[in-house]
Amino acid sequence: MAAFAKPLLPAGRFISRNFKNNKMNKYKEIEFGFGGNIESAIKELKSHNELVCGSFNGQMLYSDIDDLDSAYVKITGKTKAEFDEAERVRHEEYEEQKRKHKEAIPELTKEWIEKGNTILDEKYRELWAKCVPIRLGDLYRGMELGNCLEIVEQLNNGKTVEEVKPLIENQGHSGMSFSLVCSMIKSFCDRGEEFVNYARS
Repeated sequence: MAAFAKPLLPAGRFISRNFKNNKMNKYKEIEFGFGGNIESAIKELKSHNELVCGSFNGQMLYSDIDDLDSAYVKITGKTKAEFDEAERVRHEEYEEQKRKHKEAIPELTKEWIEKGNTILDEKYRELWAKCVPIRLGDLYRGMELGNCLEIVEQLNNGKTVEEVKPLIENQGHSGMSFSLVCSMIKSFCDRGEEFVNYARS
């Protein structure tokens, strides 16, 4: 019985694969230093006399093909100038948000003190009034105030620590903000330490 011939790859795919392999064979692959940026990667590529290539953020850059703009387009989808402009706009928007928040702190302080007074036991209210403007002026802009009150309210209403734990798990904390909210819960609730010990377990 005649042996069956193995199926051949379509000619286009065969040529494309060979072309890619041949192209890669021209280049010596290098690794970029840890913590570098696109500018330093291009500078490193151009410092070699031979043809080299290197992967940056999952995109292959070539010493004889890529310049700063083409590298930016590959990696960010924007030219260097477009990327810088987008970053400038983003920074201005961020600064404007910070400015507006800072201006609103006096009014926000009153609102958060009043909200805390409806939830916290009376013995904690003086400390809460001192805490509110400090938290409003920090990195999280008062986010932890709401996080804390949400949990303390449930604990004060008799919910078990098992019932309340999902609240803090769903608040989207980083390690730092989680620790901060836990510290606040212990400071403003009789059952705070019990809850934090359980939440950390």
